Amino acid sequence: MKTKKVLSKRMTFILMVAPALILFIAFNTIPLITGAFYSFTNYKGYGSFEFVGLRNYIDLFSDSRIGNSYLFTFKYAIAGTILVNVLSLILALGLNSKIKFKSALRGIYFLPNVLGGLVVGYIFSFIFTYIIPALGSALHIGFLENSILASEEFAWIGVLIVGVWQAVAMNTIIYISGLQTIPADIYEAGMIDGVTPWQKFRHLTLPMLMPFVTTNLVLSTKNMLMVFDQIMALTKGGPAQSTESISYLIYKNGMDGGQFGFQSANAVLFFIVIVAISIFQMVITNKKEEQL
Repeated sequence: MKTKKVLSKRMTFILMVAPALILFIAFNTIPLITGAFYSFTNYKGYGSFEFVGLRNYIDLFSDSRIGNSYLFTFKYAIAGTILVNVLSLILALGLNSKIKFKSALRGIYFLPNVLGGLVVGYIFSFIFTYIIPALGSALHIGFLENSILASEEFAWIGVLIVGVWQAVAMNTIIYISGLQTIPADIYEAGMIDGVTPWQKFRHLTLPMLMPFVTTNLVLSTKNMLMVFDQIMALTKGGPAQSTESISYLIYKNGMDGGQFGFQSANAVLFFIVIVAISIFQMVITNKKEEQL
């Protein structure tokens, strides 16, 4: 009887997991293996191809456009990760405090995460291109009269604003979840000892919140490194390729530029970079957790 129950539980588990596993293999693992295969070829996305060994990977390091896309992506990711985590932590502390309409405010702040990246990008594109310049002209504010998206120097800031605005929502929810796991007894003990608000945050809240900080850092860094929708909607890599991210370059030149094999190598390298950065972040933050 016990054996039948065990077999029944195992079968139920298999039936629940199998569909998700099949979908993961079909839409994640197989494309990854296929891309890795084509990275060793001169495949253009159509027609025949030949194996070229490591030539695509070697050429990656001598291609200035690839180098510039990596520089832009890392600049964007560093700035975005810092801003997202600082702003979301501040919002989480505010939304977790004793305020009125707490639930309604949480719902409002989560809205950006529900909206599609392309939809948000097109809305902000209209704001940056028409509304803000019109406002700048009306108020005679010189630096606002021209669209920020038309500037080679500052277009990335426009993309960053949109990316951060949309990413803050999810990180805020994760930080709120972390704050709600902190026992009230700890804060009560701190009040008895007469800690200041800063001391309360530094020595009580932050150490207990570090596992959630680790999670948010890894997720936000990964998402910022893979920026695509905002660039597609706002700048399409311009002006003068100044906002070309790695993901956008892989898509643009891989699909339209006849560089499928070459950009597959770029995608494999980018995957390795993201994994390495994620592991490095987890190691550093875990050490920080132990120190705290």
